Amino acid sequence: MSSDPGPGVPEALPRTLQELGRRLGPAEIDQLWIFPPLIKGRKEWGLVAVGCFAEQGKRRLITARYSAEQTGTELRVDRGLTEEGIAPPDRLPHVMEGVVRRSEVDLGEPKVVEIGGDPRKFEALMEEFDTGLLENQEES
Repeated sequence: MSSDPGPGVPEALPRTLQELGRRLGPAEIDQLWIFPPLIKGRKEWGLVAVGCFAEQGKRRLITARYSAEQTGTELRVDRGLTEEGIAPPDRLPHVMEGVVRRSEVDLGEPKVVEIGGDPRKFEALMEEFDTGLLENQEES
């Protein structure tokens, strides 16, 4: 049996990040934790946690979950954003460690991306992806 999980859905993560940028605004994003996706063939499930600036130096924690499937005829990416709560910024890394520890699937550590409210850093993250994987603005 092959250990190759398959190609997944390469568009899923960049389109989820693109949606986060549109809905939250890069200036509101302090940090992103991009968890490795679960891939089975042409299906993919993933999680991105977002620390957003809040009052009194705290951070709002928002999670973006996605599921995606590439069939022979269509690409489907379903996303959902959930506000999880507010915490001091130094607590969020511990929360992410707990997510990894409690996960039933050992996917590994998340990629941490520091945005710090700087739209240029968010743009640099998006430039890591081939533009063909992104949604056209007129499609969304």
